[in-house]
Amino acid sequence: MPVLEGLWGPDLRMRDAGLDVAVEAGVCPDEAPHSPVWGPLRTPPVTCGGLSLALELPALIRQLRAAWRARKGGPRGPERSQASTWVESDKEEVEEAKHDLEDRSAHLEADGRLNTGHAGVLLVERRGSYPLIDLRILRTSAQQGEVEPGRRKVKRQLSFQRYCHASRLLRGSVPRTPRSLHLLDDDYLGQAAHMLSKVGTWNFDMFLFDRLTNGHSLVTLMCHLFNVSGLVHHFQLDMVKLHRFLGNSRLTSTSSFVCQSVDTKESQGMVQEDYHSQNPYHNAVHAADVTQAMYCYLKEPKLAEQLSPLDVFLGLMAAAAHDVDHPGVNQPFLIKTRHHLASLYQNTSVLESHHWRSTVGMLRESGLLSHLSADVSQDMEQQLGSLILATDISRQNEFLSTFREHLDNQNLDLQLASHRHFILQIALKCADVCNPCRVWELSRQWSERVCEEFYRQGDLERKFDMEISPLCNQQADSVPAIQIGFISFIVEPLFEEWQRFTEPSPLSQTMMAHLHKNKARWSRLRHAHTASDTHTHPRTEEPEPGGGGGGGGGEGGDIP
Repeated sequence: MPVLEGLWGPDLRMRDAGLDVAVEAGVCPDEAPHSPVWGPLRTPPVTCGGLSLALELPALIRQLRAAWRARKGGPRGPERSQASTWVESDKEEVEEAKHDLEDRSAHLEADGRLNTGHAGVLLVERRGSYPLIDLRILRTSAQQGEVEPGRRKVKRQLSFQRYCHASRLLRGSVPRTPRSLHLLDDDYLGQAAHMLSKVGTWNFDMFLFDRLTNGHSLVTLMCHLFNVSGLVHHFQLDMVKLHRFLGNSRLTSTSSFVCQSVDTKESQGMVQEDYHSQNPYHNAVHAADVTQAMYCYLKEPKLAEQLSPLDVFLGLMAAAAHDVDHPGVNQPFLIKTRHHLASLYQNTSVLESHHWRSTVGMLRESGLLSHLSADVSQDMEQQLGSLILATDISRQNEFLSTFREHLDNQNLDLQLASHRHFILQIALKCADVCNPCRVWELSRQWSERVCEEFYRQGDLERKFDMEISPLCNQQADSVPAIQIGFISFIVEPLFEEWQRFTEPSPLSQTMMAHLHKNKARWSRLRHAHTASDTHTHPRTEEPEPGGGGGGGGGEGGDIP
């Protein structure tokens, strides 16, 4: 690449490490040293702090392009001044930049750090201006040319783009298109922040929140709850390690819902990623919903004033990880297929044990509790295990009878750590099966999702000529029938005792009201299903019976 004799002194050299091009001062191939083509470009160098701005690649590009156009158009006549040459070349560059923006709007310019001293001299009005970040370039389609998310490849591409587009960045021609996003669209970000401000209300729509957070509801919710509950400050948690534990997400949520980019490239396989999105029910959205319900229960007046920060930490953490790495089938299926997890845990609380051990492994891998003493961290791991193991539905009667006995004898003392831990177990069990206590619109979606997961297991068992598990036969078990049995034998007995414990609170009264309405609605659907003599589970709304009977307009209608 030639340099301009009038711009660079004889002692200046430039070498591009990527191209191995050395340039000599005053040398111009294919042109005589004193050619009139290069004459107009011999202008005095502009300096800043003793450094020549000719070292700026964008300025050199502009000069070379202007010289090339001058060469193609013939020698410049004396009527054209040096100033007009620069003005015309800049105008042509601006026009070219406008055309290039449409084709290159998706380019990532995040790593293009500009020299503020030089840029300030060239274009003062653009000082401190940086382009928006387009994260989609990391996951472009094969048609556009895929870019692997590895750090080395990304940096090479950023370097290339930085040099190719530096001139238009200095001119301020930054693409502002719908594809150029920070992390979330401003409208979606505002709606998600508004929802988080009402995270303690029972009508919280986790499906909507998951869409607004681009599928990162669990990470966003947990970071927010840890901040507003003061857990980050109390336990001196490292936010980078917290994100590494929760999942490989670029989304950060603080108490003010400020999003920022966190490099979690090495945090593969953490909580968010270990929930399988292909599961209709046991996925990260279910974990986020259980966590939100657990947060509501922890705020119950009778419980909140007695809980320690450790209790809150354990309750939220257990709720977020209680179904991590769930395979989408139940324990009997793992046992009869001789799955290695069934052998490992000796056919006892197989899934729950796996959820707990996976959580402990991720805690240690992320180093979230590494700053605590070994005794403290091990005790926290054991208590997490005790909470997660309590969600085993086969132990329902064991916990329910103990809970009822405590209430009958009125001997629950929340000053005792053991009694508080037992109440956390009951609260997590309630949060895990609270779907029938939600408003109808949300409850129905959860019911259809869990039944769909049952039916998939039944189809798998039928495919391999296995005995179809109870509730998994789509031809014999309808959604209304499954839900009525689930409510009658699991949910109602548990929440009746929880209502007794809260004496009763407005939240428990709201939940029981929704539960009774939803049960009645499923009963009407089952009768309609039986009367029509159809063998397919209904997926549509029931006809409104006389005045509604729906839980959609239930109490606490302050959901955004």
